[in-house]
Amino acid sequence: MTVTPVGRAVTVLGARRLDVRSLPPVPAGTSDAVVDVAYGGICGSDLHYWQSGEVGESVLVDPMVLGHEVVGIVRVAASDGSGPPAGTPVAVHPADTCGRCDFCLAGRDNLCPHLRYLGSAARRPHTDGGFADRLLVPGHRLVPVPEGLDLRTAALAEPASVAAHALARAEALADGVRGRHVLVTGAGPIGLLVVALAGIAGAASVTATDLHDRPLRTALRVGATAVVKAGEQLPAADVAFESSGAAQALAVALGALRPGGTLIQVGQLPGAGVTAPVHLAVGRELVLSGSSRFAGGMAPVLDVIARHRDLFTPIVTAEYPVEQVEEAMKAAREPAESSKVLLRFDSTIH
Repeated sequence: MTVTPVGRAVTVLGARRLDVRSLPPVPAGTSDAVVDVAYGGICGSDLHYWQSGEVGESVLVDPMVLGHEVVGIVRVAASDGSGPPAGTPVAVHPADTCGRCDFCLAGRDNLCPHLRYLGSAARRPHTDGGFADRLLVPGHRLVPVPEGLDLRTAALAEPASVAAHALARAEALADGVRGRHVLVTGAGPIGLLVVALAGIAGAASVTATDLHDRPLRTALRVGATAVVKAGEQLPAADVAFESSGAAQALAVALGALRPGGTLIQVGQLPGAGVTAPVHLAVGRELVLSGSSRFAGGMAPVLDVIARHRDLFTPIVTAEYPVEQVEEAMKAAREPAESSKVLLRFDSTIH
């Protein structure tokens, strides 16, 4: 049930080697819809593949189309009747799972051992992503965008689902964030989305911390009740979401937790050399958990974005036509200047 890119496609060939290649047309299967891509959001993993040719243990061996944050419009509906009709604005679900393993049956399909994610070199052959003019997509992997929500903002569906999954982990392990004091370390796109969703979920307060001023200003726009520059004193927190992936931020988050607090690690930490005061987990009886991608669908998050659109639009800070992909990548790697950067594939859609 793969997604197949067609037309111009942003292809990574190796470290610092990008190409916008033209891929040939492919006949659609009976369960495939044809989607005209409008926007693709640049994620940290896309940047890592471009900058170093690898993301953690996923090492680029062959050319691969990037991108897993994709929205567009159905050009041709799947002929078997699955999925939405032609003309429907949609987000593309990035994950293909087996649906049969214990994890899938338990509603934790993000842990499926057979999972393939768009734009990932975790397996070989690599799984091409969605940064292309058109995609052939199995109908069941298309999520309609709520009426009235523009595609530019809907492009946040995948990272917002990642943020929502982190809140769901806090709910499962420690009764969630309602009425509690929340700390978010790292005000990049995921951190900002956690800030917005925590506020919507009824947190008593949401404090964001970051190295840079601009993302902190954005955090206030999306619902933070306070912001603190990295290195300054933080208020005590009941629940901390570490979204930067920096070992120092992990240490700060642990230190800020009250006894009985919970830490959800959302950012991808380095594979080696991480030191943090984990001993605090014993004396304070802290709960520590990771949060990987997201489980289930994206429809609930899209509905939240549609209802609170003004909180989410500031997170998208720039869009570039696909011809300027390298400029877009350079902008996305500068956290002091950008939050979510989009590639635009159809300039007629806004």
